[in-house]
Amino acid sequence: MAKASETSGKKIAREKKWNETRMMMRQPVMLITVLLTIVLLLLFVIYPLAKVLLFGLTSEEGGLSLATLQSIFSTTRYVKTFGRTMLLGLIVAVIATFIGYIFAFTITRTNVPCKRFLKTIATLPILSPPFILSLSIIFLFGKQGLITNTLLGIKDNDVYGMGSLIVVQVMSFFPIAYMTLSGILESIDASVEDAACNMGASRWHTFWTVTFPLSLPGIISGCLLVFIQSLEDFSNPATIGGDFTTLSVEVYQIITGTYDMRKGSVLAILLLLPAMIAFLLNKYWVNKKSFVTVTGKPTQARKLMNEPHIKWPLFAFCMVVAAVIILFYGTVVFGSFVTTWGRDYTFTLAQYQRALAYGWDSLKNSMVLGLASALIGGLLGMIIAYITAKRNYFGKRFIEVSSVLMFAVPGTVLGISYVLGFNSIDVFGHKLSLTGTALILIIVFTFRNMPVAIESGTTTLLQIDNSIEEASTILGADSGYSFRRITLPMLRNAFFSGIVYSFVKAITAVSAVIFLVSPRWNLVTSKIYTLFDQAKYSQAAAFVTMLVVILLVFIGIFNTLINLLLAPRSKVPQAKNAAKLEKTEGTK
Repeated sequence: MAKASETSGKKIAREKKWNETRMMMRQPVMLITVLLTIVLLLLFVIYPLAKVLLFGLTSEEGGLSLATLQSIFSTTRYVKTFGRTMLLGLIVAVIATFIGYIFAFTITRTNVPCKRFLKTIATLPILSPPFILSLSIIFLFGKQGLITNTLLGIKDNDVYGMGSLIVVQVMSFFPIAYMTLSGILESIDASVEDAACNMGASRWHTFWTVTFPLSLPGIISGCLLVFIQSLEDFSNPATIGGDFTTLSVEVYQIITGTYDMRKGSVLAILLLLPAMIAFLLNKYWVNKKSFVTVTGKPTQARKLMNEPHIKWPLFAFCMVVAAVIILFYGTVVFGSFVTTWGRDYTFTLAQYQRALAYGWDSLKNSMVLGLASALIGGLLGMIIAYITAKRNYFGKRFIEVSSVLMFAVPGTVLGISYVLGFNSIDVFGHKLSLTGTALILIIVFTFRNMPVAIESGTTTLLQIDNSIEEASTILGADSGYSFRRITLPMLRNAFFSGIVYSFVKAITAVSAVIFLVSPRWNLVTSKIYTLFDQAKYSQAAAFVTMLVVILLVFIGIFNTLINLLLAPRSKVPQAKNAAKLEKTEGTK
């Protein structure tokens, strides 16, 4: 009986999907949108990844060959590098998730002061360039470090290695765990925890038997996401890793040093596989293992913990982490205004002058390309979110999976795949190379950063009642008009967050574009990386500080423009009527 019922349910679902597919085929705008989306995903997501997989597992003659893979596994250096990369990812994931959980628990469960400040600190590393924390570690603990050399008198301190890399990555990636866990903790019904306390359980017992088990999916998800980010990270291991090389750095050194693209592709595959497994586990297993008790009934307001022995130790821990982050960021800003770090701390603007003279064109390129890709990626993300959240048709599953696949692809792998896929394209008998052009950089930024816009847009759309659009359709509007005039204004917050994320990640990207830049379209992050190689840390600090200011300014501009352009039009007549009424009353 159960099997028959399950089969009947699948049959009904399949018939529904067929009906909606036929209905969509009668709507030209929707049909063209879906088909164009599939073509774009095939061309710029599936094709490059398939290209790097095929290239790495074939010989120069074109046949299937595992010789390069066998050569890598028989080389002790590469095996050790793979093990180091996995170990680093696990350590960073555990520590960063622990810090993120304490931040999330403190903000959502306790009555501590300065919550807005703590939230800002917990999101600041996401909005900053990847070099900033590595640079601050060098300024504070390097050979000319402010703490090691100036305060403690330690000469020739070796700051490079695994220890510094763990600190930098933990500070960089714990906000990812914090944002995941804060949403989970806020979703837990307060009455469940209150019931345990009313039955005599202590706060500690309630936490271990109720709160912690219910937040376990968020903990696992946070660990997996941080693990992926650690594997993908290129800039921090390249600048402060020293002899502790990771797979992403090894791939870069092989391709740029020995020009062995095939070996680099195989190492890229080894980097891609664990990142992809972690991503799929998080998306399709952890998300289904939700233990959060959310019902349709109204819940009582959460009573925040006010016991001094609970809230003050948690508050102190968060403030220590906040102080470390402020110290790191403040050190970089201070270092950009000194003549020579460690020797001459005289105030000067010369570092900014040199930085602008050295890389103004690259800074301008980053802003232009980042802005273009953010707008395209934000709009495309909203469209994909709409056709996957509000429509059910054959091919939807492919769009859902492939559109967010790039989030799990390490930047180094992505760069190699685009070089292999688009370095030489045969278009109507003519060879066309996109590598090094503005177009390929915009495409990379768009599809690399689009998954966040898709996720935020999907979450928002699932909360919008379908009857709103149905009313528009009944009145004669087509799907495109309804989306543009009704749905898109409701998505303005998701649209804004997607654009901001895309712009921030585009202007601070390193690994994804390290193989794609050219003298004509060089980017500011490539210039900063070169300054690190030349040990011009103060100029690098000036560049990083300018990037932070630019990002903050653009975020403010985006926020204002999105609110103006996508504000619901129904507010305009209301404002005019209110003004007329006020004027009439004034006349009376």
